[in-house]
Amino acid sequence: MKIAVIGAGNVGATLGLRWADNGHAVAFGAPDPAAEKYERLRGRANVTLQTPSAAATGADVIVLATPWDATQSAIESLGDLQGRIIIDCTNPIAYGPQGLYLTLGFSESGGERVAQWAKGAHVFKTLNQVGFNVMADPSQFPVAPMMYVAGDDAAGKRTALSLVGELGFDARDAGPLTTARLLEPLAMFWIQRAATGPDGRDFSFAHVSANTPS
Repeated sequence: MKIAVIGAGNVGATLGLRWADNGHAVAFGAPDPAAEKYERLRGRANVTLQTPSAAATGADVIVLATPWDATQSAIESLGDLQGRIIIDCTNPIAYGPQGLYLTLGFSESGGERVAQWAKGAHVFKTLNQVGFNVMADPSQFPVAPMMYVAGDDAAGKRTALSLVGELGFDARDAGPLTTARLLEPLAMFWIQRAATGPDGRDFSFAHVSANTPS
């Protein structure tokens, strides 16, 4: 599969390299692909560094791993997104006098805002609920970490669930994209616990059901 990862920071680089190691052709989209900060991505098998628009051209899936305040302009740089599959890993987070906070709340989500900007695309909110260190190796946990996927298109959701699952997550269908209104506050709770809890960033969430066969 051809995957365009827009943004090559901690989250984008971690996800893209893991998918590349699994045999996918990953194109990282960055404003300045020649920048020294992307040196660790060069020479990796199945990986290219391009501008965002070039990376998105011909990609089967586009992954948004941009800072929230750069997300709209990143989407607008990608051109026509009608019918494209977009995995939205962003969270609508900003800094204020009290520290980090969500700029959107329970009546609208960042995922829904992404769908407005990426007109006609099939948007799926996922891979936003934990930090990049968890994404790097979910197998470090005794129970597979849960990762919910919210979105409206059934065929595209199967693709998103598959890509999330092959990373080692317990990929779960969270229903329509409006569920992102709950998944983004869950991410904010993870961030708060990572900053103040006894486990630091080395924890995740798990889905455990009483109805699961033993």
